[in-house]
Amino acid sequence: MKEFRKMMRRYIAPFKKYLVGSVVLNILSAVFNIFSFAMIVPMLRILFRMTDRSYAFTPWDEVRAMPLKDMGDAAMDNLYHGLESAIATYGEPRVLLVLCLFLIFTTALKTACYFGSAGVMVPIRAGIVKNIRKEIYDKILSLPIGFFSEERKGDIIARMSGDVQEVESSVAGSIEMLIKNPILITIYFIAMVVISWELTTFTIIFAPVMIWVMGVVGKNLKRKSLDVQTLWSEVMSQVEETLGGLRIIKAFIAEKKMSDRFDNVTESMKKKTEKVSLRQASAHPVSEFMGTVLITIVLFFGGLLILSGKSVVDAPIFIYYMVILYSIINPIKDFSKASYAIPKGMASMERINKVLDAENDIVEVAHPKVIKGFNDMISFRNVSFRYPDGQRMILDDVSLDIPKGKTIAIVGASGAGKSTMVDLIPRFYDPVAGSITIDGIDIREASLKSLRGLIGNVNQESILFNDTIFNNIAFGVENASLEDVMAAARIANAHEFIMEKEGGYDFVIGDRGVKLSGGQRQRISIARAILKNPPILILDEATASLDTESEKIVQEALERLMSTRTTIAIAHRLSTIRNSDEIIVLHEGKIVERGRHEELLALNGHYRRLNDMQAL
Repeated sequence: MKEFRKMMRRYIAPFKKYLVGSVVLNILSAVFNIFSFAMIVPMLRILFRMTDRSYAFTPWDEVRAMPLKDMGDAAMDNLYHGLESAIATYGEPRVLLVLCLFLIFTTALKTACYFGSAGVMVPIRAGIVKNIRKEIYDKILSLPIGFFSEERKGDIIARMSGDVQEVESSVAGSIEMLIKNPILITIYFIAMVVISWELTTFTIIFAPVMIWVMGVVGKNLKRKSLDVQTLWSEVMSQVEETLGGLRIIKAFIAEKKMSDRFDNVTESMKKKTEKVSLRQASAHPVSEFMGTVLITIVLFFGGLLILSGKSVVDAPIFIYYMVILYSIINPIKDFSKASYAIPKGMASMERINKVLDAENDIVEVAHPKVIKGFNDMISFRNVSFRYPDGQRMILDDVSLDIPKGKTIAIVGASGAGKSTMVDLIPRFYDPVAGSITIDGIDIREASLKSLRGLIGNVNQESILFNDTIFNNIAFGVENASLEDVMAAARIANAHEFIMEKEGGYDFVIGDRGVKLSGGQRQRISIARAILKNPPILILDEATASLDTESEKIVQEALERLMSTRTTIAIAHRLSTIRNSDEIIVLHEGKIVERGRHEELLALNGHYRRLNDMQAL
């Protein structure tokens, strides 16, 4: 329950006014319920003419001055005196009719308050779920890229969908019970004590046994629910992998293999879900049975007392007591449901907290410096880097100066550390040793917004969104006009093919730009970088996945983009970087060669071997 209380403090605070309303309405609902049941007693006495006693009237001023133990009896005597007077004046049928109408009226008030108390909980439930989803999404945006190299996308999606849904149905759905039930139990218990403390004392003896049995049934539910949600993440991960790799699955005729793999996971999830569902489904019948046992025991004990003439209450009062007892059992049953539902939901909350509580290694200093422009150079000073889960140094003591306005190319075999090196500049990762500065400012001391505002990226994989062409080009640029977007598209050699699409710049490109060709997607990415107009440009194998014709068109667009900027280009195709101001050759995380194209060929080293392999 410690984790549950922590969650409540975290998410309930914005909804305090709704909680106050729920408490007030639940109190009123319980009070009206007691008064509506109280009408049963005079009805029974009128119907069955069970007493010849005459009730004396005591002035209400005197009643208020009496001791508490006598005040209740005097007040009831006054009420029955008034009832006798009404019967004598109007007759029993009319008085009975009035009592029935009063019962309907108090029941209407009770149900209205009950509905109101449930209604004010709706914004709390919906708000908690919305806030959790928003918090997860914002956390995903803030976490470093390295976090997602260790987590599967399908698992993240499962936590944001299935786990949050489970929290809504199990935990948020139990909040109403946790507010309402203590109020109902308290008020009904007070009413039971007032009616007959002897019967109530007898009842209390058996209540702990009932609660203990319910607790035994709900034991270990959280652990079993956690297993189910983990398997749900596995299911979502396999679906995400299948959608992303459908072309390969079909090409390698692996449908049966993937189907069997999916069936194994869903079969395991089915078995775990059955166990959880059976245990949870047992909550109502167990509580129903225990409640009936309790009522039967009290009914037998109280009935014996009435039959023997030793009871301090008569039959109508005893029936009223039993009705109140039955009413107090219902909220106790709801508690049993909550005792099963909350652990089930907290298992999902535990998985959500793995994302929410994840540490972000990329943090700003307390008072970051704002980089207002790029005027001199980018400097790597003895930079080393390894991934958190790796032993090998991806970069080892790298030092490099990149002057403003120059084009620097980085080449090397796969795994040499090229992409990692450029990922350090916008602080997607931080080096484990050394420093990177821009105009003499260590990037770890700069604000992330101003740092990343200097940099534009064009990657090998065009990262586009399921939106219009206009919105993809204008992504991240505030208040971009259509004229600005069209000008960027013309520089990127994209305007002509855009105008051929239905709707032009309003054409929706589909998931990841699936409605465009590879070259078209890349030109949209270049147009996006052009519109941002960054002084520093990072090209990560921007033409590697294109055919020859598309590469030529894209290369022309890139050259226009690079002409007025400091460019760092990663390339496998050496033909695209021949004219670079300097070429850096990386091998196993170290700079082994550097110079212009002709100079590196003359060295007869790593660069020459790369060039000769591509010439074959």
